[in-house]
Amino acid sequence: MPSAVELRELEDDELETRLVEYRRELLNLRFQLATGQLDNYSRLAQARHNVARVLAILRDREIALAEGRQAGPVFIERPVRPPRRRPGEDEATDADQTEQFDEQGPVEAEGDDDDAVDEDAVDDDTAAGEDEAGEDEADEDEADEEDQ
Repeated sequence: MPSAVELRELEDDELETRLVEYRRELLNLRFQLATGQLDNYSRLAQARHNVARVLAILRDREIALAEGRQAGPVFIERPVRPPRRRPGEDEATDADQTEQFDEQGPVEAEGDDDDAVDEDAVDDDTAAGEDEAGEDEADEDEADEEDQ
């Protein structure tokens, strides 16, 4: 079963021939299923997936041509991964990263005070006993007394 990466490297003509092959294989598998000769049912799903992969790649190329992008085969090279760091290497960079904290905790960037809450104002409101829900209840009680 070819992967999508392998199929993307093929020319359009080769993809068309693969599509015909995969559809013929799917037809044969359906006949085997109908006659009770199919041993491995997962081959049906694999054949359907192969047909879908080829159709998706062909459609992607068709869309790319309509948009004016390059639509030919795509050769994908594996990305080069940087080598792994071994423990003990570059300890200086680790030390530099830990210096961002001061004695009392992380250093906050300037301009981040938009979300900050004035704790003194919150303490004053709770100390004074002001509660919006309590004021609403008192207004309702007065209104009930006037109605009676």
